[in-house]
Amino acid sequence: MKILVVGSGGREHALAWKLKQSPLVRQVFVAPGNAGTAKDATNVPIAAEDIPGLVRFARQEKIDLTVVGPEAPLAAGIVDAFQAEGLRIFGPSRLAAELESSKVFCKHLLRKFKVPTAEFWTFDQAEDALRFLENRGDMPVVVKADGLAAGKGAFVCDNIEQAMHAVRQIAIDKIFGQAGNRLVIEERLHGPELSVLAITDGKTIVTLQPAQDHKPAYDGDQGPNTGGMGAYSPTPLIDDATLHWIEEHILVPTVHAMNREGRPFLGVLYAGLMLTIQGPRVLEFNVRFGDPECQPLMMRLRSDLAEILLAATERRLEAIEAVEWDPQAAVCVVMASRGYPGSYEKGHPIRGLEEAEQLPGVKVFHAGTASKDGQIVTAGGRVLGVTALGETIPQAKLHAYQAVKLIRWEGAWCRKDISDKALPYLTGAAPVYRPPT
Repeated sequence: MKILVVGSGGREHALAWKLKQSPLVRQVFVAPGNAGTAKDATNVPIAAEDIPGLVRFARQEKIDLTVVGPEAPLAAGIVDAFQAEGLRIFGPSRLAAELESSKVFCKHLLRKFKVPTAEFWTFDQAEDALRFLENRGDMPVVVKADGLAAGKGAFVCDNIEQAMHAVRQIAIDKIFGQAGNRLVIEERLHGPELSVLAITDGKTIVTLQPAQDHKPAYDGDQGPNTGGMGAYSPTPLIDDATLHWIEEHILVPTVHAMNREGRPFLGVLYAGLMLTIQGPRVLEFNVRFGDPECQPLMMRLRSDLAEILLAATERRLEAIEAVEWDPQAAVCVVMASRGYPGSYEKGHPIRGLEEAEQLPGVKVFHAGTASKDGQIVTAGGRVLGVTALGETIPQAKLHAYQAVKLIRWEGAWCRKDISDKALPYLTGAAPVYRPPT
């Protein structure tokens, strides 16, 4: 097969790297890709949002399967455009992608079909949201932009002043543009967060190993939200019984709900969950592989990714063999540019990449990189996802940070505590989470 991966981040590098390992795959293209995908695949200078250009390329190159990484082209209808041309593509339709592209749609769907989530209120006008907050007093809430905001559209608020400031930023200052035309205010939940991703063809669900993301910018989950500063898998927070509960009460009902709404879902269903004392609750759904969760998942996946995704697009997932995983743990540490998640500089040369990848069990996935004058330089906020395997989570963390220490550029930084959330569960200081019966 010839495969096209759409996107330019660390997730897309991980997908291209894994797909190329399949005996079914002859060539992998990445559009537009980055400096890392240029080494592991063939880059194509077509933007992820240039849907007509991508369709033309897929037709000209006789691409057998297109895999969409980021959410924006999915929300814009890339799957519908490809299917209209008879081209095979993995991902949800534009209507199904509203599960991520509209938090208002998602929350109303969850409420309608009784999928456990936080209580919420939606608003079209900033004035109405501000009036609501004044009447609610100091209730802790989360304020979210309705549309896509690159993982940064949620404000966790401790008091009314923070909540009203968040509303003004989203709905009046429009810091996320049109994504802030509507907003959601949710009750603030408490508990550890968990990422559970599943591949579905609309009938069958293949649940992947659970992972844990690290959204806030700084150690100890401090600072503003980001697209994700690191992730690890598997997580000891839950056992197989709880994962089955999540499948039964969250993933399967959501797939059924989308079918009943006339929006059949095919692609990656990514549940961002909070493990509360009342039970797991959906914080959000994404409709694609998470970034950076994808990186440790691809490191640990032993099964043929191309075979799985092809089976999903042909709606025969029930026929594939059980997915196999490396028993080792994987930890991904995101190295970022100074200033991220705010404004940042580009063009700084990156040193030490080859030395880092020579370490056993290490793969450096590129996110915001480019090639310039024979050098690899920074070209984004999140620059690299340094990912490593280890017999245990602490060992995988050690290997990842050993590789991080070898990589340098002006203004490089990262969190130092990726995967530390697992330690209380590994040592027995915290019990494995189980939902109430």
